[in-house]
Amino acid sequence: MSDERAANAVDKKVGQRVRSRRLEIGMSQERLAELLGVTFQQVQKYEKGVNRIAVGRLLDIANALEISASRFFDGLERRGVAEDGQDYVNDALATPEGAQLMALFATIKSQKIRRKVLELVRTLADDEGGKR
Repeated sequence: MSDERAANAVDKKVGQRVRSRRLEIGMSQERLAELLGVTFQQVQKYEKGVNRIAVGRLLDIANALEISASRFFDGLERRGVAEDGQDYVNDALATPEGAQLMALFATIKSQKIRRKVLELVRTLADDEGGKR
């Protein structure tokens, strides 16, 4: 029998979105924990989807991260996680490297240079894909 209180795929996706937003605004886990009045380990558990986030706590997190709580649920279906093509983007943005790459890429003004960066990343991804 499964425990109804155990974290599920939706909890993990919401946790990833918390992490993604936190990284997007450059906030540390320690700072978010301080704003919420919890330990940074608790924030880690929320972000990994190990612990479920209560509605009241999710509202506190949304306020601390300066976004609408509904943003954490965009694209999620009633019975689980929607399988849309954006999942890989959200997963990448939930990493420090992905968030940093996106922030730096956004500062490049030249369309020609942005295309060259894209070509480089595509080539690296293709090379990596061949090694699996």
